[in-house]
Amino acid sequence: MSASTLAAPPLPAERPARRRREGGRLGRASLMTYLVAIFFVGICIGPVAYIVIGGFRSNSQIIRDPAGFPSPWEIGNYLSVLTSDIFWQQMSNSAISALATTAGVVVLGVMASYVLARYEFRGRTALYSLFAAGLMFPMTVAITPLYILVRELGLMNSLAGIILPQIAFALPTTIIILVPFLRAIPKELEEAASIDGASRLGFFFRMVVPLSLPGVITTGILAFIASWNSYMLPLFILNNESNYTLPLGVQAFSAQYSVDTARVLAFTSLSMIPALIFFSLFERRIVGGLTGAVKG
Repeated sequence: MSASTLAAPPLPAERPARRRREGGRLGRASLMTYLVAIFFVGICIGPVAYIVIGGFRSNSQIIRDPAGFPSPWEIGNYLSVLTSDIFWQQMSNSAISALATTAGVVVLGVMASYVLARYEFRGRTALYSLFAAGLMFPMTVAITPLYILVRELGLMNSLAGIILPQIAFALPTTIIILVPFLRAIPKELEEAASIDGASRLGFFFRMVVPLSLPGVITTGILAFIASWNSYMLPLFILNNESNYTLPLGVQAFSAQYSVDTARVLAFTSLSMIPALIFFSLFERRIVGGLTGAVKG
């Protein structure tokens, strides 16, 4: 027999044993993967759960057993926050700011991305690179000149003073995500639409916007969450407590009721629950939109 002779296949009796060994290894690997995933999920959810549950406790319970469960459960902290006019005013301010920012980002982002993706003109690459460079320019660096600009425009202590800068700082991410979507639309589709008599605007509204809807939803969600959680810009622009957004309201409430820890936890949990619900409902949209951007 030569050295190149193939080894004999395993006997039928050996195959079930080999499958059991391979199945055991795969089972252990899957179990380890699930344990690691559960560990990291616990790290992420743990602080949120502590804040929410802490709102159902009294201050004496928190001092006596900081990591324990409520015994008994107190709903007075949440009721006092929900019956407060300032809480609903600040939630309304956050909602207006987030929705207006989202609308501005989506409208301007789709239009700018369409031009960068579908039209050939001099300086297009440089303009796209300029938007990409905006991802490396945090608001922290620009907060002082931004404050001066908002003051000169007469937008201090108004929601417009935080909506416009938020739109500007969210546009780079929006354009980076949407341009691949719009580039992936076949040119033959545009040619067929023009033959049927559709104008460029008609093709944009009837074909481009529906086809790029996953990316539009993704960018809208990201803009909404970023605006809802924004803290630094409102801190510099808003001076009146009635105009505060919820992040500023949490800080002001914590300073005012610093000794009432349970009530502060209730206020904090109610402030973050809308954003958590919104993100949870559209989580798959975000993943699908980013996946489409990568494929494009």
